Amino acid sequence: MGKMKKTKLTRHEGVSLADQVIEARTVKPTGRNKTREKEEKDDEFVDEKLSRRILDQARKQQEELEDEHGIESDKGKSPRARQVHLGGASQSQGAESDDSEGEEPGEGEEVYEHIEVDAADEAALARFMSHNPPARRTLADIIQEKLTEKKTEIQSQMTDNASVQLDQLDERLVNMYKQVKTILQKYRSGKLPKAFKVIPALRNWEQILYLTEPETWSAAAMYQACRIFTSNLNAKMAQRFFNLVLLPRIRDDIAEYKRLNFHLYMALKKALFKPAAFFKGILLPLCEAGNCTLREAVILSSVLVRNSIPMLHSAAALLKIAEMDYNGANSIFLRALLDKKYALPFRVVDAIVFHFVRFTSDKRELPVLWHQSMLTFVQRYKEDISSEQKEAMFELLRVHSHEPITPEVRRELVNSKCRDLECAEPANMGDNDF
Repeated sequence: MGKMKKTKLTRHEGVSLADQVIEARTVKPTGRNKTREKEEKDDEFVDEKLSRRILDQARKQQEELEDEHGIESDKGKSPRARQVHLGGASQSQGAESDDSEGEEPGEGEEVYEHIEVDAADEAALARFMSHNPPARRTLADIIQEKLTEKKTEIQSQMTDNASVQLDQLDERLVNMYKQVKTILQKYRSGKLPKAFKVIPALRNWEQILYLTEPETWSAAAMYQACRIFTSNLNAKMAQRFFNLVLLPRIRDDIAEYKRLNFHLYMALKKALFKPAAFFKGILLPLCEAGNCTLREAVILSSVLVRNSIPMLHSAAALLKIAEMDYNGANSIFLRALLDKKYALPFRVVDAIVFHFVRFTSDKRELPVLWHQSMLTFVQRYKEDISSEQKEAMFELLRVHSHEPITPEVRRELVNSKCRDLECAEPANMGDNDF
């Protein structure tokens, strides 16, 4: 073991022991002054004026370099080609978060392309449109009918349980939602008023929504409203919102601008989150009206093609469309849903076969879209039809034919097996199969 070092005790001459103990317990100031030198001036910020000058000079130098080397600047490019990314972290997009309300819809999603429609095809489909379409009803018409009904009830002093009771709204509430209407007319991005977000939770939400005049909303406000109402209303109430508010706005926008606003297109995609309400409130009423244009059908079918839809909802829509009076738009919707390759019930397949076979006695020249939809059906479900249905379709092909398409349809039918034909050779089971 090492030797333990002895600590030396220093004796102070002329100082008593008590003073030495007290002196040892106290902190004595040192004679050396510690001056902490400042480090180099870091964390210095450039003021606003100087930073603006630096940016201006950098921009001028960049423009001079582009002029020297002949590089095309971003000023001549389209807004879609120019992409400016600020910050490194991407913002999360929630379905109902307030932070996502100001974002442009469709960031990171597929871009809606402008659809060109041939005038000859549109004229061909116009021959199959209904000449007496039903009158279009908007939310204002519904509310006006309810007001008339309420006045009639008060005047006759009779209580009718079937009539809809309209609440007497407070004047302050009416003024508040008129101010909300002004905001929605000019809305582009950002947060929506809280008073608008609570409308789906109200019992008389249709009456409150009527005060905001939905036909005057901006396209961005319509998209945000569709997000809110799709998420907070049940399927039946969402169907009413789609049919009375969203569908008239979409048809008016397409008729005026010959294309659909991007925010309204994203509103359609958001409405598809409730497929039952989408089909009952938008697609089926559009087909029943009988005056759906080719442009409207192509735009709505692109929404069906690009999104996933449950099989049962699509099968019900196919069944309803197949049983309707024929309209050129029906063939576009049938083809879009058949291309999804569902395992459809035989009842739906039989209805689609009857939809085509009933044209055997129709002497009109059918459009190309009708032949294309029949080819799509045969390619997908040729083995789900019966032998009688196959013979009926052969008879149909003799009446209505198209030079490039009909041979393909006939070839698919000839090389297919019918669902009602049993296997001629039963499977042989050997002794080793047990």
